[in-house]
Amino acid sequence: MRPRVVVFAYHTIGVRGIKVLQARGAEILLVATHQDNPTETIWFESVAALCAEQAIPVITPESGRDFALNTALFETVAALRPDFIFSFYYRHMLPPELLQLAYYGAFNLHGSLLPKYRGRAPVNWAVLHGEAETGVSLHQMTAKPDAGYLIGQIAVPILPDDTAFDVFGKLHVAAEQCLWQTLPALFAGNAVQRPNDLTQGSYFGARKPADGWIDWSQTAQQVYNLYRAVAPPYPGAFTCIGEHTLILARARLLGLADQAQALQKKHCQDLPCGLTVVGDDIIGICGDGGLLHIRELHHKGKIFPPAKVTALLATQIA
Repeated sequence: MRPRVVVFAYHTIGVRGIKVLQARGAEILLVATHQDNPTETIWFESVAALCAEQAIPVITPESGRDFALNTALFETVAALRPDFIFSFYYRHMLPPELLQLAYYGAFNLHGSLLPKYRGRAPVNWAVLHGEAETGVSLHQMTAKPDAGYLIGQIAVPILPDDTAFDVFGKLHVAAEQCLWQTLPALFAGNAVQRPNDLTQGSYFGARKPADGWIDWSQTAQQVYNLYRAVAPPYPGAFTCIGEHTLILARARLLGLADQAQALQKKHCQDLPCGLTVVGDDIIGICGDGGLLHIRELHHKGKIFPPAKVTALLATQIA
């Protein structure tokens, strides 16, 4: 018999997860997803659109603190009597009472190599901390977030200049691979359960746009990692000159040879940390003397050219 599943999903990973479930023979009874936030940049695929296209029953439960107390949602899922419940980048923790409705278990696809980077925004945190790899993990859902036993993992590299957006592109494929490899054994009831040793990882909370503020006293690598972690389509790493908030839209870390060339043009070592202009280039000076080349700077959604940066800096000196 085809396994009967209920899916909680959002994001491109949610779309890919649903498609892999279908390809592996699952009968999708219901999909729960989120309504898009009008204040958020939507750069990912729509689960709701996929369900509409394929006539899959879909609901958008109430968000917020009352989600765990949503009796109507519980009764709807209970009436379906699913064999499995899956969560693919759904943004709410599913309460234990709901998880118990899945006869053979409830499983989540998380965007890190658990037990590392449990919690929210795992890709952004991994890039921020300069990790060389991350991945996806399929694990059992429990009352504690990202704590259940592991069913499968797929790792992907984080290259030195990758942004969080770049890494997400890799995770879309890794998510498909992880599910494709693990679902047959899971549906057959003989999947290998590996321990998820919580002593070997840490839990991270959600990130806010304000967390993108640049502390130029940090090393160039730390500032560059922040830029990479929150680069567009995320809100972006930002700095302030007077009342102007400037967002690093495109940047790169200068190597030693490039730094030497920049220093020849202007004595950056004699300037305070922060933004300056060297020739036609906007440069970020960091606490360790390292430099970032700011290839594109934004102010209120528009490009802020080097000449305007020079003029703005002059007003601060005056």
